Amino acid sequence: MTDSAQAATDSGKSLRRSVLIGLVVALSLGGGGFYATYSGRILAAESPADLPPSVADIAFIPLEPIIIGIESGSETRHLRFAATLEVARTHRDDVRHLLPRITDVLNSFLRAVDLGEVGDPTRLMRLRAQMLRRVRIVSGEGRVRDLLINEFVLN
Repeated sequence: MTDSAQAATDSGKSLRRSVLIGLVVALSLGGGGFYATYSGRILAAESPADLPPSVADIAFIPLEPIIIGIESGSETRHLRFAATLEVARTHRDDVRHLLPRITDVLNSFLRAVDLGEVGDPTRLMRLRAQMLRRVRIVSGEGRVRDLLINEFVLN
């Protein structure tokens, strides 16, 4: 064979190999796409657990404003706190029945807060999370969805 004939057969073999590899990759990607779509992994409807609660299922319970006198050194300052509890409508009466305990827990917690911590904007989010945790402990897990702070004023 001549050099040009040898080169032609080598390029033919590499062309066949490239086409074969491309065909295998295309078939595997097509099969994977079919499986993902057919099994519901792509474009699947959301399950009821993934959906946010409907507006009709939510109830709001306002808390009485809490005013706390805080002494720091020689001066006395006042903290005014007002909030609303977001609950499931089915648990509204149970949580209302526990409002005195919830108010007591929040009152005790807010009295222990350091005044220096209140001025930090990120601290309010941490305080809110801690208060929500305490409210959930008192009311029972799963009854209170959120604690919405309406007023947090330090005079």
